[in-house]
Amino acid sequence: MVLDLITRCVSSLTKVFADQELKDSAVTNGSALLNESFSFQIAYKSTRLVKDIRVRIQSTLKEKITVRSVGLAPSEFPCYHDHDDLILRITPGLYPDPLYPLDKRDGLTAFPEQWRAIWITVDLQGDVDPGRHLIEVNFEKENREYLGREMFELEVIAAELPEQQLIHTEWFHTDCLATYYNVDIFSEEHWRRIEQFVQTAVKHGMNMILTPLFTPPLDTEVGGERPTVQLVDVEKSGDTYHFRFDTLRRWIELCRNAGITYFEFSHLFTQWGAKHAPKIIGYEKGEQKQFFGWDTDAAGDEYRQFLHQFLPCLIDFIKQNGLEHRVFFHVSDEPHLDQVESYQNASEILQTYVKDFPVIDALSDYTFYEKGLVKTPIPSNDHIQPFLDNGVENLWTYHCCVQYKKVANRFFNMPSFRNRVLGMQLYKFNIAGFLHWGYNFWYSQYSKKPIDPFRNTDAHYAFPSGDAFLVYPGEEGPIESIRLEVLHEALQDLRALQLLESFIGREQVLELLEEGLDGGITFEQYPLNREWYLLKREEINEKIKENL
Repeated sequence: MVLDLITRCVSSLTKVFADQELKDSAVTNGSALLNESFSFQIAYKSTRLVKDIRVRIQSTLKEKITVRSVGLAPSEFPCYHDHDDLILRITPGLYPDPLYPLDKRDGLTAFPEQWRAIWITVDLQGDVDPGRHLIEVNFEKENREYLGREMFELEVIAAELPEQQLIHTEWFHTDCLATYYNVDIFSEEHWRRIEQFVQTAVKHGMNMILTPLFTPPLDTEVGGERPTVQLVDVEKSGDTYHFRFDTLRRWIELCRNAGITYFEFSHLFTQWGAKHAPKIIGYEKGEQKQFFGWDTDAAGDEYRQFLHQFLPCLIDFIKQNGLEHRVFFHVSDEPHLDQVESYQNASEILQTYVKDFPVIDALSDYTFYEKGLVKTPIPSNDHIQPFLDNGVENLWTYHCCVQYKKVANRFFNMPSFRNRVLGMQLYKFNIAGFLHWGYNFWYSQYSKKPIDPFRNTDAHYAFPSGDAFLVYPGEEGPIESIRLEVLHEALQDLRALQLLESFIGREQVLELLEEGLDGGITFEQYPLNREWYLLKREEINEKIKENL
């Protein structure tokens, strides 16, 4: 009996919902450069329940191809009440997001009248022949009974993306790994998990990592605390502090070996105003105690004396390990205008010791930069215009849960092109760095309790699904997401534009990028259909090929 399996090749920018008819047209070809990662999907459905479907690939690129199943993640809180119109849906339900390895034992399942999808990634790193390659994807029963077939043609262009210049960090929450996997902090098993998740981050274009000198004072309720993930050992004798950097050194070596280039040291003052010190644990007279925390006045003499002793020792460590041009400092995350005074006090304390190093902070009011309180401001992408208008150099940007109108972001319910446009925006405005707070935040808001990210995708009804994390914690290691892959595509677009600029100049690249667009591309204005992004990248690739 022939089973009815309907299949359709679609791009990586399609989100295939199980309970919605698939309207996106077929996409059966594309191009990529020699060292790129290229993804497409095959959507499928059946008129009846079909189990144990096997996927078999035939291609000269077979050894470079990975096939994963697009899983469905629950969202009870997909968006705020006053969302804009640039979304796919507002309803709670199941959204396509996690990318699961194919179950070799049970295969795929097609459900009656439900569209599902597989995600096919071609990793072109290594020895690959340029030219056109057919990828034949066969759907079969275990006995090789034919169910369906799709063909995709990928042209590999004989050019390589340049090394990524953008500094990119997605905040790495070391404590969340220990909590979810139920391992002791900085045990050997914890280090193994850290390495797995760092490697996945690097593979997707993250070259900077949040480094917890002391437990990061981030998303923590006042008076509460997160698990201690302190890389610097502290001992107090009288009024003198002694520091050991063995654990920090291991962290640096692990991250460097995985491909991390830059280290952002965790904030030395609490979030939202810099009024207190982070939690700092150490030993005094052989007993462990907490030296600083919420009860510490950030501007008080006691904490000043601690920093007076700690920061010179840290700078010595930086120099001894060849990190002089690889480290960044933070004062406090997201201070508001009414907190200028406390932020200024903290900034001045820090600048006394780290004036030769970059200090970066996410803040969106131009006043902080105007007053000279931060060397490298990181405004959100919906508050960046004053910084652009005033010609701020080495400008970074970020987005989080609050940036949900007009600008780029990556919630579950947003079209994927709203994630992918970021690379083109970063190119046009010469943005030096991009920051996001949620690589793997698997706690509730304010870190009050752990959550299961496979069941709760909104930090316990705090942030729209998709804001708090890009990866899921699988038994064997990170489970990647559609949003992570599309973000990586955005970064590859950025590098492709930079490569083309090396051939034809920036002015011509911008003309090509914005050809036919009224008003060009800004952070709040950009094309609103996925086909434009696919076609534009093909134009860029064709232009690169012409200039080889």
